[in-house]
Order: sequence, then C-alpha cells, then structure tokens
Amino acid sequence: MRWTVFLVWLYILPQGSSAQTRPSDSLCVGAYFTEAQGAMFLASHMPKCREDWQSRADSIRRRILIAARLDRLPPKPSSAPVIHSRRVMEGYTVENVYLESIPGYFVTGNLYRPTQQSGRRPGVLAPHGHDGEGEGHYREQVQKRCATLARMGAVVFAWDMVGYGDARQCNHRIPGAFRLQTVNSLRSLDFLLSLPEVDSLRVAVTGESGGGTQSFMLAALDARVKVSVPVVMVSAHFFGGCVCESGMPIHKDGSYQTVNAEIAGLTAPRPMLLVSCGADWTRNTPTVEYPFLQKIYSLYGAASQVENVHLAQEQHDYGPSKRQAMYPFLARHLGLDLSAVMDASGRVDERPSMLLPREALASFNAEHPLPAHAAKEDAAVAALLK
Repeated sequence: MRWTVFLVWLYILPQGSSAQTRPSDSLCVGAYFTEAQGAMFLASHMPKCREDWQSRADSIRRRILIAARLDRLPPKPSSAPVIHSRRVMEGYTVENVYLESIPGYFVTGNLYRPTQQSGRRPGVLAPHGHDGEGEGHYREQVQKRCATLARMGAVVFAWDMVGYGDARQCNHRIPGAFRLQTVNSLRSLDFLLSLPEVDSLRVAVTGESGGGTQSFMLAALDARVKVSVPVVMVSAHFFGGCVCESGMPIHKDGSYQTVNAEIAGLTAPRPMLLVSCGADWTRNTPTVEYPFLQKIYSLYGAASQVENVHLAQEQHDYGPSKRQAMYPFLARHLGLDLSAVMDASGRVDERPSMLLPREALASFNAEHPLPAHAAKEDAAVAALLK
C-alpha cells in the first residue's frame, strides 16, 4: 500500500509551474473511483451482445477524440526523420532518432533493429512510464526489452515522454499533455511503419505505467496496432494520476463516464496481454478487469486472444518477470524467434542486451543539434497545440 501511495505522489508531483485549467468535475484523476466502485461500474456496463458493445465502443472512442481534440490532428510535418549514430551490438543495432510530430516539436528516441534480417520484420513500439529522475527511454527496463525484442527479430522504436530523456522542449505537465503525447504516439507509429523492412500486419505496442496508458490508448484509437501489452496500468478504478493520462476530459462528460478497462476493451478482438501486480491499482485484475475483457473478447469469438499474467508479489515496474511474460506472447502473435534468446533453462536470456550510456543514445548532439525552428519552453509548445 505504501508503494501505491508513493506512485500516486510521483504522478502528481508538480514539475514546473504549468497546470491544467479544465474544470475539476470533468476530469477523473488518479483513484477517482474506489476499488468497489470500479468493479460495480464494469459489472453495470457488461454488454449483452456484440452490437451493444460496438455501439458503446464507438461512443468511447469518439469521446476520446473530441475531448482531446484528436479529431482534428495538427498538420503533419514534411520533414524527414533523422536516424544517426548506428551501433552494432550482439544480434542487433541501435540508432538515435528524432522526428517532427507537429511543426516545431520533436519526438526523440532510439531505433533497435535485428542484424540478421530476412524479409519483412515485425515492428514494436515501446513507450515508457514515469520515473523520478526523468531518464525516459534510457532506463534499463526500456533498453533491455527493446534490445531483446530486436534480437528476436523485431524492429523496435522507444521514444521519450514529453519532458523526459531528450524531449526537453517543455515541461511534462503542460496543458494538453495528453493530446501531445497521443499525437507523438501516432507519429511514432507512422515512423515505424515508414521503415521498408517493417511488416504493417505485425505491429505491437508495449509499455508500463504511463507507457501502459499510451499502449492501450494507441491500440484503442488506431487499428494499425495489431497486438498490445499494457503493463501495470489497466484498471477499473485508477484513471492515471498525471496530466498526460487524465488531464483532459476523456473519461467523463456530464452523465457520460468510462474507465480505462473499457478503453482497453476497444482493442478487441486484437491480441492483448495484461500484466498486473499486487502492489498497485492492478491488484484486482484477475477478478475484475480481466473477466470483463474476457467477456468483451468472447463477443467476437476471441476469448483466447486476451490473457493476464498476474504477479501478486511484485511491484509497479517493467521488471524482469514482467518482461519474461511479454516475450513469449509477442513471439507467438508476431512470429518472433523466441529460441534466439533462450538459455539452457528455457528462460529468455537478456544478458547480451547491453545497456548503453545516455550520451551514446542521445538524439541531439554536436553533430545533430535541436533544429533551430523548434519551439522552446512551455508557452511556445502549448501554442503549437492550439
């Protein structure tokens, strides 16, 4: 319980002076429902048939698009992504990337590719969660999973949350952070699919915590995502404690209400793995959220396409056990080579997936500076969103 309290505190810890100005009664922040209320909400919204759910799903998706002003996306920049500083590792390569998501704002990250390429390869998007140091995609749990997936044959793109890692054009908590991060997710998907070696029919997304929110949100909004693995995030009572998750009125409008478990259900019938743990708001997943999603998937005759791995003794992260649950799921649904990373005991061996220092992975450096027309500071970036 103390860990959960710490995480909520971390989510809402002020970062700079920016603040949301939406009326509080239109937002559902953090543990907006009690656990009992969340369970009751899902029970009362259990669809009776596929047509009922499809109508409900359409209304949820429409609400997200309108509330976050995603029904009218900012103009797509004409600039080409910049990929540089290629490093050859054991079974994979790592490259540094920046790409313009809206005119004046740049997504920063790293691209991992298998060295043994034959034909079209699956693509995996790897958003990350919040961390107290602002390391973003440089964190060990991000580098390890991206490199290992590349060794299995995937082309993987990991990028920074707003205000994290190299994405320092503005503070993380600017007004409209949810809109900006969702646009960044969509542009990251565009980038991955623009690579000639990526198979558009085999694309997945997986991230933890706030990256878990980005994972199920992107899969809900864009059918180009064929497989999703949201980690330690999908809940019926917790709505995300940061403005990048619940800072816009996507969950509530007057009498209209939804929860993240319903939003995750928009992925059906595409394969989805929920990874949950005992120390946060996913503690009830085996008895609350997972049965609800099984019902949704069963309406499509696809109950076997949704799975749950629950780690009751574990904490809120994308640690080794959670990654060990994710690898075989993605291998099965994307056609990845799990045997390429297995040790003699039958477990995935992450040791060849090396950690690189931040300076080696930096999107911007002396040879590749932040473009001169980039917006700088919160007000300038917020103006781009308008």
